[in-house]
Amino acid sequence: MAKLYFHYSTMNAGKSTVLLQASHNYVERGMQTYLLTARLDDRAGAGRIASRIGIGQSADTFDGDTDLFARIEARLAQGPCACVFIDEAQFLTERQVWQLARAVDDLNLPVMCYGLRVDFLGHLFEGSATLLALADEMREVRTICHCGRKATMVVRRGADGRAMTTGDQVQIGGNETYVSLCRRHWREETGDSPEA
Repeated sequence: MAKLYFHYSTMNAGKSTVLLQASHNYVERGMQTYLLTARLDDRAGAGRIASRIGIGQSADTFDGDTDLFARIEARLAQGPCACVFIDEAQFLTERQVWQLARAVDDLNLPVMCYGLRVDFLGHLFEGSATLLALADEMREVRTICHCGRKATMVVRRGADGRAMTTGDQVQIGGNETYVSLCRRHWREETGDSPEA
């Protein structure tokens, strides 16, 4: 039975690495997969999913207007597909998550989504919130804070190196911009420490 999966974490936990490995496992066994990533994140190049450890794969792209159910149906019309993989799933709209759920239910096709749970202010992304509500299975991809605790939050650093507490929810960046922290250190860096 097909399921909708949400693999979530903070920045730099290895989500793309896990996605690429899972897709490779299907392909290695003679099954085809369909990879999609957000059009707005082109750090690795347009239409490319890449990990910090140097592996990557071409992918189709989506933006907020893409009908993902129609896109998946079109892919299936080209030939068999064993699984759909979505990178940067936090950028999905609520409507698109429902389209993915429909692909699981009506096309009996597993869909694995990988993305951030919260932004640099500790707020859920629209796509992540909807996936948390609709996913059949959720798995946390873990990383650690500099103190060794599990990192569940991320700060965005400004030009001065300090944690930002205002700004647009979406700003594409990597290690030069974002740092994953445990909740305690996130609170300290954003001025929300127990002593404040």
